Amino acid sequence: MSVNPTATSLSFDQAQNRDLRDPLQQYRDAFIGSDDPAVVAYLDGNSLGRPLQASADRIRDFIAEQWAGRLIRGWDEGWLQMPARIGDDLGRSMLGAAPGQLSIADSTTVLLYKLCRAAVAAKPGRRQVVLDTDNFPTDRFIMQGIAAECGLELRWIKPAYDGGVTAEELAEVVNEQTALVLLSHVAYRSGYLADVAALTEIAHRAGALILWDLCHSVGVVPTELDAWGVDLAVGCTYKYLNGGPGSPAFGYVRAGLQEELRQPIQGWLGSEEPFAMGEQYQPAQGIRAFTSGTPPMLGMLALREMIALIESVGIDAVRAKSVALTEYAIELYDGVLAPLGVQLASPRQSGQRGGHITVDHPSFKQVTAELWEQGIIPDFRNPNGIRLGLSPLSTSYSELWVGVDAIRAALSST
Repeated sequence: MSVNPTATSLSFDQAQNRDLRDPLQQYRDAFIGSDDPAVVAYLDGNSLGRPLQASADRIRDFIAEQWAGRLIRGWDEGWLQMPARIGDDLGRSMLGAAPGQLSIADSTTVLLYKLCRAAVAAKPGRRQVVLDTDNFPTDRFIMQGIAAECGLELRWIKPAYDGGVTAEELAEVVNEQTALVLLSHVAYRSGYLADVAALTEIAHRAGALILWDLCHSVGVVPTELDAWGVDLAVGCTYKYLNGGPGSPAFGYVRAGLQEELRQPIQGWLGSEEPFAMGEQYQPAQGIRAFTSGTPPMLGMLALREMIALIESVGIDAVRAKSVALTEYAIELYDGVLAPLGVQLASPRQSGQRGGHITVDHPSFKQVTAELWEQGIIPDFRNPNGIRLGLSPLSTSYSELWVGVDAIRAALSST
């Protein structure tokens, strides 16, 4: 029997009660726009996070005091060290990475190219790369280009539509010819949460390197890069890290690999002595060798506040709220959307799910456009999916209820 959205168990009052009991509810006030009446429900935090007021303050102060006040002297007063410093903060607070292995640098696309290209070059006798058909387009496109450049074979895993790559699937395709495995920690469409430790071990048993895309997990799922034996990782910073549109990505290179890998975009700031202006490139020691160009100072500033906020709250507490939000989303789906023919395209078990869920219906492209006009902002993903991206420190249970109820109303009127 279908459940009406006004029933007690799924009522708006019940959503508000969840907010009152939420120990992290107080942090919503730290985000600009959380009380903006023009945005009734923002359910796309896994595409672009809301800005923190503290980030706006830091950027304003930097422009007035550092950029305007110190001018070019700022490079000698700490700006050049900022990518590694923020990388260390990120590694300590939520990624389980010891200092000296993370750096803030280019876009996700550029970093993926640099680290994937370096990885396959480090395995010259191996001619295959393993990846999956449901990975984010950038990951697939980058490897298609590298494969064409280097004469490599791509071996594709086709995961379950509502899941992701399993240990059994990976074990079937890796072999002595595998140079690199490229996978996502959280699948961008289904939200499937991969078993990083198990999959990494399988890749290593075959003698391959593995690179993990952390774009949809960093800031919402506790991660232990060092403990899990991860070789390489790349992630963006504008989703759950709230760095802003186009904020720079981060790259992780395991300490034991840093002298072995040579990244292909040899910019001056990745050289041993940048200001020597030498004639021949000599890579720097450590993680700085994976730097290419001038650090994007303005793009990095917002990250510092969000990393600090997550560290103060604790990534485990953030994850607990994330699980509670996605469980509530599935509860609403079962009672409100499933009776209307909507399909769940995400795992039901919280241990296999990241910070978002996807629901499918043939009308969702049109429905999403209608919702945006009402100030209700989920995310549409081809061919028929609406993603409900729930950012634990800025998304309320009430917002989620309003968004799901709006989807119900739109489908009921068609």
